[in-house]
Amino acid sequence: MKHLNLFVLAAGCAVLAACGSNGAAPVKAEKPAQKPVVYFTEDISPEGLVKIYDKISKNVNGKVAIKVHTGEPHGPNIIPREMVKALQQHIPNSNLVETNTLYEGGRHTTELHRQTLKTNGWDFCEVDIMDADGAVMLPIKGGKHFKEMSVGKNLLNYDSMVVLTHFKGHTMGGFGGSLKNIAIGCADAKVGKAMQHGSQGSDLWRANKELFMEHMVEGGKAVTDHFGKNIVYINVLRNMSVDCDCAGTSAAEPKTRNIGILASTDILAVDQASVDMVYALPDEEAHDLKERIESRKGLRQLSYMKEMGMGNNEYELVKLD
Repeated sequence: MKHLNLFVLAAGCAVLAACGSNGAAPVKAEKPAQKPVVYFTEDISPEGLVKIYDKISKNVNGKVAIKVHTGEPHGPNIIPREMVKALQQHIPNSNLVETNTLYEGGRHTTELHRQTLKTNGWDFCEVDIMDADGAVMLPIKGGKHFKEMSVGKNLLNYDSMVVLTHFKGHTMGGFGGSLKNIAIGCADAKVGKAMQHGSQGSDLWRANKELFMEHMVEGGKAVTDHFGKNIVYINVLRNMSVDCDCAGTSAAEPKTRNIGILASTDILAVDQASVDMVYALPDEEAHDLKERIESRKGLRQLSYMKEMGMGNNEYELVKLD
């Protein structure tokens, strides 16, 4: 009888749900948004990188671009080549991709860039300098600053993208995570990078701090919109100087410990988790990097990505170790 009463009660609830308490059509309850998973391993090694990539690789297929910051000549903090090589060789039909820089340095022209690639040991596979032969415009859905962004035209040759990022500080952005890696990193040197920096004429760095963050987010959104579900994000939290790998050998010495590797299919979640892990360090380690992030208004990257619907800043952290 007890089971029968429970059945009747459940049936009655189902009728009420179907018809509403007054017999009207029901109001459909919205399911709470599921938190994206961010995977984490402390194993900063070729094996650790491959292991965490396999957790997010379901929709990586076809011709695959691995977007990595290859660094200025002899840069001391870039992701170790043996790690990148292991991942690249693990992903069928893949190669590294880069673009030339807006500033003058070892990657300012395609010729200089190829010399730097050789110097830094990126010779185990093709490195496609995507803007070597020009650029194309990608649309930006919902952008308030830009409706389209100029990127290296070879980006169109790829079906999927793996965003492999050395998470660290940045002179203008406060921090460089997955967002910066695709926003500035996929924009072509002559137009896209200038758009995001707000350059006019000889004034290459016109955009103020929060405006620059919003420009970067919209530049990144052009890339995420283009690839849809076929793009994934990995942040490597090691050798986290307050300076970007753009600084090369002049980068400040890192004061934070090496933390590990984070990976997700959600760009906001992986960058938020990276910032959270830095902020959780003891103050004597985190102080300089936190100061760099906050003095540049770098957290605006995260809040504007959320406003632009690029991901979720609430996430489920899954440890693999």
